[in-house]
Amino acid sequence: MNLSEQLRQTAVTYPDKLAYIFDDQSVTYENLDQKVSTFAANLSLEGIQKGDHVALILGNSPEFLIGYYGALRAGAVVIPINPIYTPDEIGYLLQNGDVKAIITLEQALPLVEKMSHQLPDISLVAYTGTGVEEKTISKTKLKPFTSMIEESGHPVPNVSIEEDDLAVILYTSGTTGQPKGAMLSHYNLFSNASDTGSYLQISSEDVVITALPMFHVFCMTVSMNAPLISGGTILILPKFSPQEVFRVAEKYKATIFAGVPTMYNFLYQYPEGRTEYFRHMRLCISGGSSLPVALLHRFEEKFNVRISEGYGLSEAAPVTTFNPLDRPRKAGSIGMNITNVSNKVVDELGQEVPVGTVGELVVKGPNVMRGYYKMPEDTAVTIKEGWLFTGDLAKMDEEGYFYIVDRKKDMVIVGGYNVYPREVEEVLYQHPAIVEAAVVGVPDPNFGEAVQAFVVVKQQVTEEEVLRHCREHLAKYKCPTIIEFIEELPKNTTGKILRKALRKQINV
Repeated sequence: MNLSEQLRQTAVTYPDKLAYIFDDQSVTYENLDQKVSTFAANLSLEGIQKGDHVALILGNSPEFLIGYYGALRAGAVVIPINPIYTPDEIGYLLQNGDVKAIITLEQALPLVEKMSHQLPDISLVAYTGTGVEEKTISKTKLKPFTSMIEESGHPVPNVSIEEDDLAVILYTSGTTGQPKGAMLSHYNLFSNASDTGSYLQISSEDVVITALPMFHVFCMTVSMNAPLISGGTILILPKFSPQEVFRVAEKYKATIFAGVPTMYNFLYQYPEGRTEYFRHMRLCISGGSSLPVALLHRFEEKFNVRISEGYGLSEAAPVTTFNPLDRPRKAGSIGMNITNVSNKVVDELGQEVPVGTVGELVVKGPNVMRGYYKMPEDTAVTIKEGWLFTGDLAKMDEEGYFYIVDRKKDMVIVGGYNVYPREVEEVLYQHPAIVEAAVVGVPDPNFGEAVQAFVVVKQQVTEEEVLRHCREHLAKYKCPTIIEFIEELPKNTTGKILRKALRKQINV
């Protein structure tokens, strides 16, 4: 079984049930499945074959949903990309990901045209918006998305999809500064959506608010795939807005909301947020980073709803643990093993440690990725004997609940998005005035963490000039919010920069 085939079966079982609502416009499962099949047929007509890579550079929208499932039905491999990435970031992912077709916003067409000479293998760009013009740039055909969901008479490709076939490549920033593409198979995605849905008791009766970014694996599995394979209805929000979350929750009697801690903070702080807006809500789900226990308790008390905190990572499609619904929820814990997935805590030799002892969290199950795209060495380091080494430090209690203690890597999580210091540092080093740079995470009341940069310069430069340089090369959430100029970075005897000393300097 795979996601596309399950969608087809759901459409047969619940043809007239609402699959999604967007901008107060609703679409049934039968209608969605027809659009997905038509899109798959038109991809085939444009020469996209099984195994070809299709990039989705879109925000939350019906086009993302149709493009995602349509590409999978055509046997293509989906590469979701954050649309707010800079041209440099997008260009790298398109090149490294060997992309053949792009589905993107009409506003992005100038960028695509500018990069066309660097991306000779891209044969098709389907763009969303009001444009109706079809044209060709070099060897690339530009087509309105609307024409891709119009019946052409071309049959839906009869593609045989195996469980182990590659379905999605999710790029996650690496400690080397270059993003790594986690290769997820059809079975990785389907099993995790099914197992997560089963564990959280998601059913055809659920109405799920989809406010997390659909290009992010948290949303993809928990707020999109799991509800759709269960026959539920998803409420697609173009972006997170407390006002809109409360509005759709009340209007459509939403039963599930999934978000990162930042979202819960904004919802809690929203002046007009009232308990009755969430009166149909049976479950709130938190992930992406640790939810402060005080906020968890305040939110639950104010809105009279339970929050189940869990854990996941792109390489595991992503969910590995959740606080269970049939037993006590433990504040501060990421919960227990979900169905069919095993977690354990190991020492540096890979041996399981005693209960209560801190070690590295490792994961095993049908959700664990095939490996990193074109990175066999990194794959071998990350997956050993079927166990995925997460790089996160954790401990387990006597009842099998896991707790994240700290991050083994130096990752900074800004509003649920991963930021790796090395990636930011490489951009800083590109500035002609900067000699050395180091980046750490600092507490932020709104986004959980923010990025602070320490720089050593050889000539006078202002903080604003450095920030402007960063904004030209990095997505907004990756950019430092503070630039601190210092005479020398602390280092050990081998010359390695000591981030720990920098954190102490700012009392982190």
